This record gives sequence, structure tokens and C-alpha cells, in this order.
Amino acid sequence: MNMQPTFEEFNALRQAIEALHSERDSLQVQRDALHSAQQSLVGENRVLRVERDLLKERLAKMMHKMFAAKSEARGTEQKDMFFNEAEAHSAATQAVPAQEESQADQGTDVASHKRKRGRKPLDPALPRQVERHELPESERICAHDGATLTEIGVEVSEQIEVIPQQVRVIRHERVKYACPCCDGALRLAPKPAQIIPKGLFTAGALAWMTTAKYEDGLPLYRQAALLGRFGGTDLSRNTMAASMVRVGQAVQPIINLLRDHLLDSPITFGDETRVQVLKEPGRAAQTQSFMWAQTTDGSGPTGTGPPIRLFGYSPSRGAGAAQNLYAGIRAGSVLMSDGYEVYNQIAQQHQLVHLGCWAHCRRYFIEALDALPKHARTPEQPAVQFIELIGQLYAVESRAQDRKMGPQERLDERQRHSVPMLERIQALLLTHLHAVVPGSLLGKALHYLSAQWLKLSRFVTDGSYPIDNNPCENAIRPFVVGRRNWLFADTVGGANASANLYSLLQTCKVNGVDPHRYLAALFTALPLAKTVDDYEALLPWPIVLPAA
Repeated sequence: MNMQPTFEEFNALRQAIEALHSERDSLQVQRDALHSAQQSLVGENRVLRVERDLLKERLAKMMHKMFAAKSEARGTEQKDMFFNEAEAHSAATQAVPAQEESQADQGTDVASHKRKRGRKPLDPALPRQVERHELPESERICAHDGATLTEIGVEVSEQIEVIPQQVRVIRHERVKYACPCCDGALRLAPKPAQIIPKGLFTAGALAWMTTAKYEDGLPLYRQAALLGRFGGTDLSRNTMAASMVRVGQAVQPIINLLRDHLLDSPITFGDETRVQVLKEPGRAAQTQSFMWAQTTDGSGPTGTGPPIRLFGYSPSRGAGAAQNLYAGIRAGSVLMSDGYEVYNQIAQQHQLVHLGCWAHCRRYFIEALDALPKHARTPEQPAVQFIELIGQLYAVESRAQDRKMGPQERLDERQRHSVPMLERIQALLLTHLHAVVPGSLLGKALHYLSAQWLKLSRFVTDGSYPIDNNPCENAIRPFVVGRRNWLFADTVGGANASANLYSLLQTCKVNGVDPHRYLAALFTALPLAKTVDDYEALLPWPIVLPAA
């Protein structure tokens, strides 16, 4: 017998079902909230992992920068060459210490040629002091028949002798003349004009100090100690520093002429590096200033003139400083630089052909590769692939240089071999550009390559275009090495003087001119120069240097 539920029972059942539905909806809301929270945590975890990886990458980069080798060379052949260098030398010399070089040394047969034993000959221009070593009279007797031995020749060996530097005083005596009959004819012999009137140092001493500081990286306080040891004179570093500033200012006409020749050249290289100036008006001593470098491997309108290396000081790295340095550059010429935005503005303002630096681009991928653990540096890594392809671009340039190709031959070589390499690099770039975190080292390398692509790929359109900015970076390197020793410039005048003197020394070096002899001749002749032609004759290549 089926019993129908009462109204009360039916109502209670309905309320129970509604309560269950409400609980179900509440649980679904909680489930959705938990799921949303889970997804949020997953996203936060992903962000934290990316940030962790970026921080680990930055740490690896800093550790590599501080403790690892600075060389950017890659390849097992180069590594083996460095690792086996000591063993190779040991095997070749059989652990024999350096010995005198003797003309009686015999050659060594190696495969199909004969290798000369011993070191390369000493410079024949060095002065020689001959020391004869003879047998005593009592030993010049033949042991067989008692006859007196006669000289039949000599066996020659040479050693290097270093004579300590000498400090001497040049005493100027200006003779005074007078008429013996009256008091109206007094005359005094004139003193030769000097680059620093009434200065303490001669032109030769100033040349030595300049070369020691800006070429050898020897700070003035070390020079003062060195000169004191040689000459027993306690020289003031302030006097030496003031003298450097004075000569740096005096050579400004020569720097202006060099800059005119450089800005008139068909190809100009540009770069900049940091420098600290302690006493700069309105700025803290810790503020970084900049030394701008401009170079050319062929000055003059045709690009066949002597190479030039110039430095210019500026308190900022902004567009205003660059505009002052590049004012007057020939319209339509070529500017090679890194990706710094200021150079884009200079190129647009002066209608220049702007080239990008492949060495700078490659350095980003080197940093990305060096930050990886060694086990992760496999051929499948994009950084390894980019480095390999860029290396093939340089292989084309090396081949062209070894064969001494002209611009047209180099252009043909680039069109045959470099253009396909650029296509492969571009395809690899498009594959990985948006698949890597932009803030990572590899991401920065990819975005730099993408942003600079037009400038980087432009070198294949002309055989005279350079592939990188290495001439300018090589000119900066001695400045960076010297900066580690003298650390900072005291005043703005000192920074400008340093820029001028570095310019002269680096221009001398690249032209094969002895810096010390040039500066000695320049400091002697500069006070006598009056016209533009006089100053032109004092540039590093036309100046007549005194005998060594």
C-alpha cells in the first residue's frame, strides 16, 4: 500500500534539496576560487622562476667578468693552443733557461725546412759596446809543438744591458753685454722660446713624462719617485701635473688640425668610455664623465692619408657632446659605431651612412654563452649558433685580408659568401626572437641584433666598408689600461689635456712614429709656430725628428 507524503514531508524534502543545491553552488564557488588561486600561484611561481633565472644569469655574468678570462676567442683549437703553450715551449726548449745568442748556433731540421735556433737577432740600431775576451799570453802556446797561437777569428754572442735613466740639469746662462763707453747699450742674449715659459722641465723631460703616463700607464707620483731615485731630486707632483696640463693645452692647434683631417675622411669610427673627474663645477666627485674616441684608418677626402686617433673629453654622454665633436663631418661619409642612440642622431643630422659593429653584437652572445653552465654550452644553444655564424662572416673578412683584396674584390667575396651567412643569421633571429625572455642575456642579444640589423647588414654593400669598430676600440684600450693606474683626472683642464696627449700618442703609434721623439721635437718647435703651415709641419707624419 503506497502512502502519499504529507505536505509537511514534501516541503521538508524540497527544503533539503534546495539546501543541497545551495551547498553545491557554494562548493563550486570555492572550487573556482581555489582554481583561480592555483592559477595565480602558478603564474607567480613562473614569474619568480624567471626572475630567479635572470638573477642567476646576472650573477654568473658578474662572476665571469671578475674571475674568468677576458678573451672572447672561441674554439677548441685556440683553447688547446693556450693550454699547451707551456708544454710546447718546454718540449721545444727541453727546459733550458734563456741563454746568450751565439752566431755559432746551428739550425734545426724540421720536416721540409730548417728552423733557426735561438732568439731573433737584437735590434741592429742599438748601440754596441764590444768586450773582447782574450787568452792570457801563457795560454797561447800549442800543446803539440810549442808554437805561438795566432788569432783566426771571434765567436760572437750578444746580451742586453740596461743603463739606468739619468737626470741632469740644463743651466741656461744668458750673456749680458754693455757698452764700455756709456750706459745706454745694455743687451741680453735671448733665451730660446719654450712650450712652458719659465717652466721647470725641458722639452725632452716633458716628452718623457707624457710618454710614461699616457703610453706606459705610469702615474705622476710613481714618476716623481722614479726621478727622485735617479737624480736625488724631490719633485713636486703638483708641478708635474700642472706641466702636463700646460703642454696638453699648448698642443690644441695640432689637435684641431688632426680633427679637421679626420672629419674630412670617408670613414670615421666612434666610441666612448668612462672617466672620473674629481673637481668638476656643479658635479659630485663620484659622477662619471666620458672620453669620446674618434678614429680613421685613412684621413683626407680620398681616405688615403695617414690614420688618426683622437680623444675628446665631455662631462656627459648626451647628444650635445657628440654634436660638438662631430660638427663639420663630411656629409655622406661613413660612420661606424655601436648601437648607442646618439650616433643615430649624428648620422641623421649629417646624412651619414651608418654602419653597425659586428664585434659588439657578437659580444652580447658571448656574454649569454658564458653565463650558461659548461654542460649547457652545446651546439644546440642559440648563442653557440649565432657565434658560429658570425665567425663565418669574419672568416670571409680574414680571407679577403690575407689575399690583400681591393674594395671591388672584397665586395664580390662578400656577395658570394657573407650575404648567405646574413640570411642564415636573420632566419635564426626570427626563430628565437620572441621565444626568449627579453630581459635575459640571450634576449638582450637577440633584440640588439634585431634593432641594429639594417646597420649590421649594410657592410656587404660596399667593399670599403668595415665590418666592426675594432680600430676605435683598440685605440681606447691603452686609455683603459692607463685609467686603472691613475684612476681619475683631478680637474676638467687635466681631463682635456689628457685627451689631447692621448690623441697625439695614439696617432704616433698607428703611424709608426716614436712617441717620445715626436713629442720632444713637437714641444721644442711648437713655440715657434705662427701660421697654419707651421702647425701642419708639426703633425706626426711630416715633422722632422732629431736623430735618436
